[in-house]
Amino acid sequence: MLAVYNLIQLMGLVFLWPLLLLLVVCKAKYRLRIPARLGLGLSELAEKIPPGRPRIWIHALSVGEVSSSVTLVHAIREHFPDAALLFSAATSSGEKFARSNTGLPVDLFIPYPLDIYPVVRRFVKTVRPDIFILVETDFWPNFLNEIAAENIAALLVNGRISQKSYRKYSFFQAFFLPMFHSFTFLAMQRQEDVEKMVSLGVAAGKVKNLGNLKYDAMLPKMGVRLVSRMDLGIDAARPLLIAGSTHDGEEEILCRVYQELVREFPSLFLILAPRNTQRAAAVVKLVRQKGLRASTRSAKTQADDQVMVLDTMGELAGLYRLADIAFIGGSLVAQGGHNPLEPAVAGIPVLFGHHMEDFADVVEDMLAARCAIQVGSENELLQSISSYLKDSVKRKEKGEAARKFVESRQGVNMRHIDLIRQVLS
Repeated sequence: MLAVYNLIQLMGLVFLWPLLLLLVVCKAKYRLRIPARLGLGLSELAEKIPPGRPRIWIHALSVGEVSSSVTLVHAIREHFPDAALLFSAATSSGEKFARSNTGLPVDLFIPYPLDIYPVVRRFVKTVRPDIFILVETDFWPNFLNEIAAENIAALLVNGRISQKSYRKYSFFQAFFLPMFHSFTFLAMQRQEDVEKMVSLGVAAGKVKNLGNLKYDAMLPKMGVRLVSRMDLGIDAARPLLIAGSTHDGEEEILCRVYQELVREFPSLFLILAPRNTQRAAAVVKLVRQKGLRASTRSAKTQADDQVMVLDTMGELAGLYRLADIAFIGGSLVAQGGHNPLEPAVAGIPVLFGHHMEDFADVVEDMLAARCAIQVGSENELLQSISSYLKDSVKRKEKGEAARKFVESRQGVNMRHIDLIRQVLS
């Protein structure tokens, strides 16, 4: 099957090379990264790897997988201080996020090779990792085959198999199974994922249920300044609703919901946190057009303001602990949703719409534990928020259930550290 894959790839390169070359030249995201992913400058880069130390290569596909890996990378650095940590991301957005937003304690960022056999072979022989750790997904036949051929330990972490992926893996079992066999161990998020992997033909002894790294990503971060309501200029007595990581189209819905809510709860304060802070000015304009009094986080809040639009970076997760209720954006519109665990760990009720595809596994668990509410319409959102505002006992119970849900699933990093230690020993 690998020979067929490489033959098809070769034919594609032969017949499509003018189109591919044009695409690389015309699009900056390809032009700036493809040469490095083909191995240009690899030897010079490899010389920067600290010599005489075990090499741990960690790879994540994109922003979501990089985000999931952050606390694990910190744990690896803490428990393997003498190791040389190398990190790669497949997409340009993932690489940018890893380099600028996470503070990853790695020794070197390296490109991830295009899955062309001679390119992959050169990368593996030049980098020579002692262990390769893949976060969640990004399976490439040539790369994984070369890792196995060089007797390099490989570990899949935070693995998951959706029903859609399971059908694909089953239909193309001859293609995917050799890649799964390349791993020394496959650490999956849930027992259902373990069972699916075993049913595909992977030896049961190689597949482990170690939990979801996203839960440990919610552990308190040291050195983070905690903001108070006084800092925000919001009276401590006012009920506070935070709508986090909202997208275009959602703010208008939330404004209408808020306008209905303030009829019954006139002191209610709303914080709108657009996912893209560059949209803050447009969101303020929209809110004011609705007849609501609004300011931004960077401006001084007035005592009679009703809405604050968050126009600063990195504050949202810390603000949830000040709120009474949280709504997760990107879920009323088709944007895949955002992280519901951030408000959950703050101990407040969590609501979101039906578009939570990017966190489907977490949402499924939260709904099963009855510690979150998924709404299907604007009216359902209005009624759910209203019911929480009316009943402080219910609000407290649901928030405490959400917090305990997250805490009960933490400890995932140490289980992965134990497995890495086993593989390296």
